[in-house]
Amino acid sequence: MTDSTESIRRQQVAEINAKPGSREYVAAKHGEVWNTSELQRDFEVLGFLAPYCVVRRRSDGVKGNIMFQHNPRLYYGFQPE
Repeated sequence: MTDSTESIRRQQVAEINAKPGSREYVAAKHGEVWNTSELQRDFEVLGFLAPYCVVRRRSDGVKGNIMFQHNPRLYYGFQPE
């Protein structure tokens, strides 16, 4: 099975992880930021395909996407569907 998004996603992962920033840097650039335990508290992870996760927000059940960087592992940019 061919994944037509693989090359695009690989490029995004490389760009995101080329200059991983501190939490403060990521928050200033993207808004709200979650570490792994905060993400698990606020969202149910339904699946992932780097650099994206499909999540459901626990507070209201809204499904959406969130992005992440590898090191330090931070999640950001929640976009409801």
